[in-house]
Amino acid sequence: MNFEDLLEKIGPRLKRITYKLNGHSSYINDEDLYQEALIYLWVKFSSGKFEDKTESYILQGCYFHLKNYLRKINKRMSLVSIESLTDDEAMNSEEKLLLKDSESYFDYLDCKILLEEIENDCLTKREREVLSLCLEGLTVREIGKRLGVSHARIVKIKANIKRKSNFLL
Repeated sequence: MNFEDLLEKIGPRLKRITYKLNGHSSYINDEDLYQEALIYLWVKFSSGKFEDKTESYILQGCYFHLKNYLRKINKRMSLVSIESLTDDEAMNSEEKLLLKDSESYFDYLDCKILLEEIENDCLTKREREVLSLCLEGLTVREIGKRLGVSHARIVKIKANIKRKSNFLL
């Protein structure tokens, strides 16, 4: 079987897969994902890895490749306006001047973006409370006392926060 025959057989289903996966990303369209899948197919086909494989196996491989591709792209893409972050009220003008031309300013932006992403998207209400109290500089025991839970529970909640933040990195 040549590559064109393979593509003719699985092309329509591959297009449906890219259409379904496109819901995860607003800056990549279906055609981009389809082209990425074609590249993946061509590389695997050229190396002979699909010779004894079923269509279902090949499509599943494409699906996992595209999911991984989107995951990597989402980590690299950030559609946040730098101007909106420089106007942030939490950062006074003196801090802006000190950080203006240094790399640490971009570290500040990265941390700010990551914090907003963590706080808004993936944390429970209790985890957000614990995170905000940690950022205030409270100890585990102080947080536990303030929230009315044991310090061991706070340690577990902090571990969940850390696990979720590492997943986003």
